[in-house]
Amino acid sequence: MTKYFDLALTALQALSVNRLRTFLTVLGIVIGVGSVIAMVSVGRGANEQITARIQNIGTNLLFIGPGQVQQGGLALGFGSAQTLTYDDAMALLNEPELLSMITTAVPFNQTFRQVVGNGTNWNTRIIGTTPDYWWVRNYQLAAGDFFTQQQYDAGSAVAVLGADVADQLFPESDPIDQNIRIGQATFRVIGVFARKGAGALGNEDDVVVIPLTTFYRTITRQVAARGGSPTVNTIIVQVADRDRMQDAIDAIAAILRQRHRVSQDDFIIRSQEDMLALANQITGIFTLLLGSIAGISLVVGGIGIMNIMLVSVTERTREIGIRKAVGARRRDVLFQFLTEAVVVSVAGGILGILLGFALSRLISTIDINGQKIPTVVAPDAILLAVGVSAVIGLFFGIYPAARAARLNPIEALRYE
Repeated sequence: MTKYFDLALTALQALSVNRLRTFLTVLGIVIGVGSVIAMVSVGRGANEQITARIQNIGTNLLFIGPGQVQQGGLALGFGSAQTLTYDDAMALLNEPELLSMITTAVPFNQTFRQVVGNGTNWNTRIIGTTPDYWWVRNYQLAAGDFFTQQQYDAGSAVAVLGADVADQLFPESDPIDQNIRIGQATFRVIGVFARKGAGALGNEDDVVVIPLTTFYRTITRQVAARGGSPTVNTIIVQVADRDRMQDAIDAIAAILRQRHRVSQDDFIIRSQEDMLALANQITGIFTLLLGSIAGISLVVGGIGIMNIMLVSVTERTREIGIRKAVGARRRDVLFQFLTEAVVVSVAGGILGILLGFALSRLISTIDINGQKIPTVVAPDAILLAVGVSAVIGLFFGIYPAARAARLNPIEALRYE
């Protein structure tokens, strides 16, 4: 053990002889490791941000959307058919088989309209829904109240504004009890949502929410929900237990097939898990791409190690001959030069961690259109970067070390 320690010490002393050259070689690894950590942190940060926004929609939610329609033999895609109705949502709530599985079913319709208020106007998303919508979607109220069941049943002309809409229409005044106009209809503002941010379903702050009964009467002018079965864009179902999500999907699908009298689904059911899986797949590819691009600089740094070690072998040919002449074995020479290569790469890896942290912090301060770039430095990314740098040191150091170990001591002693 003492002999190997001495060999390692000799390797360190050899590196200190040409400090500038060693520093420049280490710098290549530092940049490579720092770049990998920074780029992976961007990918991880994006993944966590997207996951948080999807979870911010609500908990244990299923989204039932209309199916597709055929025109001239062409499928127009999901959402093109008007197959879901208000009565479908009510049927799910009243189905005995589902009572133990779901908490509520919330239908909603949405469209974009120009909203006028306080002498200004703003184009935004108008959502017509039921009184359970706000808590199922994890909305909080910054002021006022959400509409009640009584207001819903009466088709009252009341509205709850998203934070962005309130800021645009009433920048310097309290919007509560103010009037806004959508088309020819006038609505009284009874509440303002707390800021929620952009989510998987669009900008959650750029909305106006009104009772679905009022939406049918004033916006789309369909038959009132109580008097018929008008269509809806989406039905949100909250499942009571996450472990029963698939059971709920199967039961809902069976009920809707029976109600619609179809053998092939004319609707589509998506869960948050589906959204999360898709988001994780996309951000995973994004992270891999960023890490791979940054990893190229690690390979370049490894080539730099090989280059400098080959130069070192050439410069120290006589030293190698002397060591072999006094009894050093091939493995002793091999170990010395491998140690030098690994020390350079590991030192670069450790300094690269610090650079990666600094770059990640710097990137997280960048503001693009009001959005910060999130970064997350994970321990596994650090271990991976340092481990890869050590492997690179070994890989690119093997050839120079083997070349040094194979030198004939007599020829080495003659080298000038």
